[in-house]
Amino acid sequence: MSILRTLANDFQTLFPATDKGQERFRWFLLTLQAILVPVTASRTSNLLRAIETLFGVRIAQWRYYTFMASVKLPWERMWTILWRAIPSPLCDGRLVLALDDSINPKTGNKIFACQTTFDHAAKTNQTRWPWAQTIVTVGLLKQIHGRWTCLPLAFAFYLRRSSLAQRCIRVRGQAVVFGSKFAQAVQLIARLGAVFADVPVLVVADSWFGNNGLFKPLRERLGARVNLLSRLRVNAALYAIPARNTGRPGRPRKYGKRLGNAADLAAAIREQTRTYTVHVYGALREVQAADRVVMLKTLRCPVRVVWVYRRTQWVALMTTDLGLSVEQIVEYYAARWKIEAGFREIKQEIGSAHTQTRNPDAVTNHLHFCMAATTITWIYAEHLNQAPIRRYASENTTEYAFADVRRSLARHLATKGFGIDCQEPDKPDSIPSRYRFSARPHR
Repeated sequence: MSILRTLANDFQTLFPATDKGQERFRWFLLTLQAILVPVTASRTSNLLRAIETLFGVRIAQWRYYTFMASVKLPWERMWTILWRAIPSPLCDGRLVLALDDSINPKTGNKIFACQTTFDHAAKTNQTRWPWAQTIVTVGLLKQIHGRWTCLPLAFAFYLRRSSLAQRCIRVRGQAVVFGSKFAQAVQLIARLGAVFADVPVLVVADSWFGNNGLFKPLRERLGARVNLLSRLRVNAALYAIPARNTGRPGRPRKYGKRLGNAADLAAAIREQTRTYTVHVYGALREVQAADRVVMLKTLRCPVRVVWVYRRTQWVALMTTDLGLSVEQIVEYYAARWKIEAGFREIKQEIGSAHTQTRNPDAVTNHLHFCMAATTITWIYAEHLNQAPIRRYASENTTEYAFADVRRSLARHLATKGFGIDCQEPDKPDSIPSRYRFSARPHR
């Protein structure tokens, strides 16, 4: 049985066995297929037309729009199924999670979760404060057919306290309560930690998240099995590991001698670098690096710091997992860039950035659909016997792309679909099969 058929059967169990429940399931599956097939942008109106054109299923516009804004779609249980469907989710015996936030620019004043947001990556011809949604996302980093990928697993819309004070906003019938990005990230990671119980968790993030605002509550929720890997700020104060059993009366010292900040040590230990061979950015590369175990005051615990040198530049990485090697630290942090590629896949290739839906439940459901479609695509990729052929090959780029996997998946959907008949009962096809993709099992 194909993985798509298995997922469809599992999804079906989430919906009531009533006529209304099974109708909602069929529309759920048809919407996923319409998003996965690279034919049109993932606007709600486009998806409705695609369902009719590709699959021969006609749905009244107002009924489909009501479905897309439904509060009865079982997303939490659906995501649990997807998480458990990921083949070999662990990397070196641990769950490697990428954490970051992104913005989704919009134009409508009444679109849910929109606010004036600072864009640190804005170009010179773009505004630094666009009207946009801010989305905190957690993704799974893993290798599929020899390349690092990021599978989106969970997300949350971030709204400032001032934005929530202006009006009461409800999602799925509940009022939205302010939560910092740290609090939202902890809640998302804790959900994953509950599903992957007793598994070591490594959270890879940029320097903004690499502090006690994230690490302390994570340790309170998940205990010592969770660790943090992030970039170290250049002005971060570093201390030596304090000596133990000195024989002096009083409380033991928490910190040893101050060694300076990350920039000071980068200059001091440059002569101690070694050459390491690491798989980064799609190829085996040699990097010059030096490491040291020190006390980091912002986390109040010992960390392993790795300085990576390149000509006149350097970068410092730190992790609370002292068992990680230098190669693992460099490779995992380099793989963190895949969450940025994942944002592009969700927003541009899948098409979450194109929708202008305003209703809070409709906005949330649409992003769930887009992220689920992205994760299903990568799960499908791992079940292929070999990596898909890259359509636009070049000397500098040898890895297959997300679009290559999506084309392969579209060909599968064109012949077999999800393996479940999504036609309405007692409603014959109104569009000849030569003009549409089949939503029925292949015979």
